[in-house]
Amino acid sequence: MPGLVSATGVLAFLNDPEPELKVFALQTLNDDIDTVWTEVAAALIQIEALYEDESFPERQLAALVLAKVYYHLQAYNDSMVFALAAGDLFKLDAPGEFEETIISKCIDQYIAVTAAKKSAPRLKTTDLPELATTFASGSDAVMSPTTPFSQTTLPPKSLLSRDSIDNTMLEATFQPAFKQGRSGSIAELPDQATDSLQRVIDRLFESCLKEGRYRQVVGIAVEAKSLDVLRRTIKRASEDEKNSKSKAQDASPGPAEDLMEYTLSICMDIVQERGFRTEILRLILDLLNEIPNPDYFAIAKCVVYLDSDEEASHMLQTLVDNGDHSSIAIAYQIAFDLYDNGTQEFLGKVLNSLPSGEPPKKESEEEDKDKEGESESLLENQQEAPENELPEDVAKAYRNIRSILDGSKTIRLNLEFLYRNNRTDLSILNKVRDSLEGRSSIFHTAVTFCNAFMNQGTTNDKFFRDNLEWLGKAVNWSKFTATAALGVIHRGNLSQSRKLLEPYLPRQGGLSGGSIFSQGGALYAYGLIHANHGAEALEYLKTQFSQAEEEVVQHGGALGLGIAGMATGDWDIFEKLREILFQDSALNGEAVGLSMGLIMLGTGNVKALEDMITYAHETTHEKIVRGLAIGMALIMFGRQEGADVLIEGLLNDPDPTLRYGGIMTVALAYCGTGSNKAIRKLLHIAVSDVNDDVRRIAVMSLGFILFRKPGSVPRMVELLSESYNPHVRYGSAMALGISCAGTGLDEAIDLLEPMMKDPVDFVRQGALISLAMIMVQQNEIVNPKVASIRKTLKKVVGDRHEDAMTKFGAALALGIIDAGGRNCTIGLQTQTGNLNMPGIVGMAVFTQYWYWFPFTHFLSLSFSPTSIIGLDHNLDMPDFKFHCATRPSLFDYPPEQEVKAEEGPALIATAILSTTAQAKRRAQKKERAQRRESMDIDSTAPKATDKMDVDEEKKDDDVKQKKEEDGKERAASPETKKKSEKEKVGYDIENMTRVLPGQLKYISFPASRYRPVKKPTGGPLLLHDTQPEEPKALLEEKLKKVTTERAPVAGQTTGRGGRTAPGNRALIEGLVADPSRAGSNSSMMQALLRSQGRSPFNLTDPQTPGNGGSGSGAAAAAGVLTAVDEDGEGDEEATLPREFEYFSDGLDEDDDEDE
Repeated sequence: MPGLVSATGVLAFLNDPEPELKVFALQTLNDDIDTVWTEVAAALIQIEALYEDESFPERQLAALVLAKVYYHLQAYNDSMVFALAAGDLFKLDAPGEFEETIISKCIDQYIAVTAAKKSAPRLKTTDLPELATTFASGSDAVMSPTTPFSQTTLPPKSLLSRDSIDNTMLEATFQPAFKQGRSGSIAELPDQATDSLQRVIDRLFESCLKEGRYRQVVGIAVEAKSLDVLRRTIKRASEDEKNSKSKAQDASPGPAEDLMEYTLSICMDIVQERGFRTEILRLILDLLNEIPNPDYFAIAKCVVYLDSDEEASHMLQTLVDNGDHSSIAIAYQIAFDLYDNGTQEFLGKVLNSLPSGEPPKKESEEEDKDKEGESESLLENQQEAPENELPEDVAKAYRNIRSILDGSKTIRLNLEFLYRNNRTDLSILNKVRDSLEGRSSIFHTAVTFCNAFMNQGTTNDKFFRDNLEWLGKAVNWSKFTATAALGVIHRGNLSQSRKLLEPYLPRQGGLSGGSIFSQGGALYAYGLIHANHGAEALEYLKTQFSQAEEEVVQHGGALGLGIAGMATGDWDIFEKLREILFQDSALNGEAVGLSMGLIMLGTGNVKALEDMITYAHETTHEKIVRGLAIGMALIMFGRQEGADVLIEGLLNDPDPTLRYGGIMTVALAYCGTGSNKAIRKLLHIAVSDVNDDVRRIAVMSLGFILFRKPGSVPRMVELLSESYNPHVRYGSAMALGISCAGTGLDEAIDLLEPMMKDPVDFVRQGALISLAMIMVQQNEIVNPKVASIRKTLKKVVGDRHEDAMTKFGAALALGIIDAGGRNCTIGLQTQTGNLNMPGIVGMAVFTQYWYWFPFTHFLSLSFSPTSIIGLDHNLDMPDFKFHCATRPSLFDYPPEQEVKAEEGPALIATAILSTTAQAKRRAQKKERAQRRESMDIDSTAPKATDKMDVDEEKKDDDVKQKKEEDGKERAASPETKKKSEKEKVGYDIENMTRVLPGQLKYISFPASRYRPVKKPTGGPLLLHDTQPEEPKALLEEKLKKVTTERAPVAGQTTGRGGRTAPGNRALIEGLVADPSRAGSNSSMMQALLRSQGRSPFNLTDPQTPGNGGSGSGAAAAAGVLTAVDEDGEGDEEATLPREFEYFSDGLDEDDDEDE
C-alpha cells in the first residue's frame, strides 16, 4: 500500500463522532508519521484531547502519535512523556531513530532522578568530624579578623563554569545537585509517567540480561547510583553461569567473574565520589564472599581500599587452612599484593590478627640463625596463645606470610634484583663530575643526586669510594645531601643499615661524631633505607631525634622519622615533632612540619590539622608555614571530598604559602581520580591567582590528578606551555613529566622539546627533568628520540656557557633516566592498579626541591623496580624461563656510552717538492732502461708490462683502501642493523630479570613445570609447581655472597689483627678532626688506613678479593664527610687540603695528570 501524500483527509476523521474512524485515522497517521508530521503538528490539540479523553479506547495510540510528532519538533522531553504513556505500543526493540532517541532520553531521566534521590538526603558524606572553629561555615561560624580563614566562605565564580556551584568544593559530593543529561535539561515527570519510566527501564534491563549484555546494565546502575540493580545484575549473571552447561574451558573466566572484574575496574577508575565508591566495593566484597570459589585477588583489592583488616586476615587464614600448595601460593601472592597496596597502619593490624607461627624454642634456634640478617616484623604480634600448637606446615606458612606482610621479603627480593642486574654506566657519571665544578655547592649537590638516582637500591657506592677528593669539596648542606645519598643507594638494605651508616650517625652518650651536617644527613639516610617500613628503625630514630640538640641533626632526624614512619598514624611521634615545631626554628621547622604530615599521611586526623593550621598562622617563618602547608596536604592524601572544607579554607587565605598548600591538598586528595571539578579548580587558579608560586603548583598539580590518563594531559597544558609567565611554563613541563612518567608519550615529548630552548633557565631545567621522567627505560627502538635527548642532556651538562640551574636540571635528568641501574621506572600506581602511596608522596615532596635541595632525594620513593620474580610455594626462586613474544631488542637495555680514547694530534703528510719527484722519475727510467738492455727484450713490451704493473699496483692499493674503509664502516655502524634483519620474534627470559610494564602483555608461560597463580603483573609472582616431587634447581642469591662487616669508623679503624693501637687511633682522630695537621703525617696516615681489609660502606668489593687498599675508601669517605667545616669570614668554600690524600694505590698519578 503506497504511503500518504497528504494527511488532510485523514485528519478530518479525527472530528468524526465515530470512535472507529478516529482510531483508523490515528493508525494511518502513525504508519506514515515521518512524511506527514508537518501537517499533523497543526492538529496536536485534537490528538491531545483524544489522549485525555478517558472514554476513548485507544489512548495509548494517541500518545504514541503525539510522541512521534513532538520528536520531529525536537521537543524531546514532551516526546518522552507521551512515549511513556504509550505503554507497550512503544517498542523498545524496534530499529529506528525515534526509538533510540527516546530510550536514551529515558535512561538519562532515570539516572538523573535516581541519583538525585540517592544524594539528596545526605549533605555531608565525609567520615571526618568538622574542623572546629577553623572552617565552620554558616551562622555558627565565628567571623573575626583573628579567626583563621575569616574570608567569605563563598568561592569566587569560575570563569570556566556556568554555575558557581560547579566550581565550589564545599559540597560533599563535589557534584552539582542534578546530573545534566546528554540530550538537554531533565523533565519533571508526573507520578504516572514516573511509574511508566520505571517499567520501561525494567523492560530494557530484562532484554539486556536475556541477551547477556550485563555490562550495559551495570553501567546504568553505577551512574544512577542504584546498588539494588547492581546486586541483582551480578547475581543474575552468576545464576545464568550455573544454568548454562556450555562452559568449554574451566580456565577461562565466566560471565560472573568477568562482570565482577568490570564492575571493580569502573568503580576504581570512573566513580569519583569516595562515599559511593566505598558502598560499591562493600557490595562487591559481600557478593564475592557468597561465591564458593571467589576471586581472592579481587577481594584483596576491595579490602585494601576499604581498609578492612579483619577481612584480609580472615581471607589469609581461610587459604592457609585449606592446606594445599595452590591455596598457600595464592595466600602468599595476596600477601604480596596487600603489602604493595596497604599502609603500614593497615598491615600492622593484619599482622596483629594473624597467628605468629613461631615454633617451639628448640626448633626455632636453627631458623633464627638463617634469619639473622632479616628485620623484625612490623608491630610484632605479642599474643602467645595456641600458636605453638599449630602443625609445622601451617606455622611455616604463617611465618612466611608475616615476613611478606612486614615487607622484609619484598624488599630483599627487590634489593637482590637491583644488585644482580645493575647496569649503571659510570662513564656518564664521571662525565657529569668532570663537567661540573665541585667547588660550587649547586654543582656538587647535582652530581650527588645524579649518583644517588643512578645507583638507587643497588648498594653500589663505588663512585663515592673512587672520588674522595671530589667528595671532600662538600661543605655544610652539600655534606648533608651527600651523606643522605647513601640512604638512596642502599635503600632496602635493612639488616645492614646501622653498620653502613655507623661512621656518620650521632654517637651514643653525646660524644661528638664529627660534622653535624653528616650526622643529620645520616639520620635522613637511615629513614630513606627504611622508607615506608619503620619496624625497629622508628625507635632508634625517635631516640636520636629526641636526644639531638643541634638544629641540623633535628632537621635530618625529622625527615628520617617521617619517611620511615609514613602513614603509621603514630601520635607519640607526632607529639615529639610538635614539641620541636613549637621551638619556632626556621631551620628545622620546615622538615618537622613535613614529617608531621608524613606520619599522619592519609589519616585525615582533625586534631593534627587544627594544631598545624593554628601554628601556621602564629609563626612568622615562611619556611615553617611551607612545611606545615605541605604536611596538611599529606594528611588529606586520597580523602577526596573529605578534604573539601580544608581546601576551601586554605585557598581563601591571604597568605600565598597557605594557598600553595591548598593546591597541594587538591593534588593529593584527588590524585589519580581524574576529577573534573578538581581540574576545573586548578585551571581557574592557574590563570587567576596573583602569586607565581601558586600558579606554578596549580598547573603542576594537573599531573597528579591525571596520571592514570596520561594521554589527556598534553592537550590540556598545550596552551599553558606557551604562557607569557615562565612559572606557568615550568609547571606545565613538570605536569607532563609527572603524568606521563615512563610512557615515552610522543605528544608530551613534542611539547617539551621546544621548552629545552626556553629563554628562562628554570623552564629549561623543568623541561629536562620531565623529559628524563618520560624517557625512563625507553630505548631507541621503542622511541627513536631517546638518543638525541640523551645527547642533549650530556651537552647541556658540559656547556660552560649554560646557566647553573639548567645544568643542575640536566644532571638530575641523567640520574633519573638511568634510575636504579636502568632497572626502575617511575610508578605512581602499583602493579595491580592501586595508588602507589610512597611513589605519589615522593613525587609531591620532590617538587619542593625548588625551595630546598635535600628534598630531591624523595624522588627515589617513586622508583619502582620492573621485574618478574618467580617464587614457588616455599618462597624459593626456581631457575626457570618464561617466554616473551617480541624481538629481544624491543625491550633491551640502551647501549652503554662508548668512552672515546684521547687521540693525539693528527700527523700531517710530508710535502714532496716537484724537483724531488722529477729526480725519482728519472732514476726509475734509467733503472728500466738498464733492465731492458740486460734482458734483450723488444722495447714495446716492457712499456706495456710497465703500465700493467703500475695499473695493478694502483688497483691493489685501491682495493686495500676500499677494504679498510668498509671495515671502518662496519665497525662504526651499529650492530642493531644486523640484529633487526636476523632477529627472530620470541625469546626466553630468565627468572629475576628486567621485564618492563609494556612488556607484560607479551609474557607467557609455555607448557612447563611452573604456572603462575594469576595473570603476571610484575614484581614477586607465585608459581604453581606441577611436579613438586621432582628435584628443582634454585637461583642463588648473589647478595648473600657479599660479606658485610662493621664499617670502619673514622677514629676507630681496625687493622687485620683487630683494633689499632691507642696512639694510632688518636692520630687518626686528630687528622680527621683537624685536616690542617695532615700535611706532615700524610704518609703515616695512608699507611694506617691502607692496613684495612674492608671496602667502603661495609660491602667487600668483589673485584678486589685481596685486602690491600680496599678499606681506605671507607675510612677516607667517613673522614671526609664527618670532618667539621671551619669557615671564616670572607673565606672561599672549604676544600680538602692537597696533602690530606689517602686514595687507593695508583690514583695519585691520575690526579697529577689532571692538574
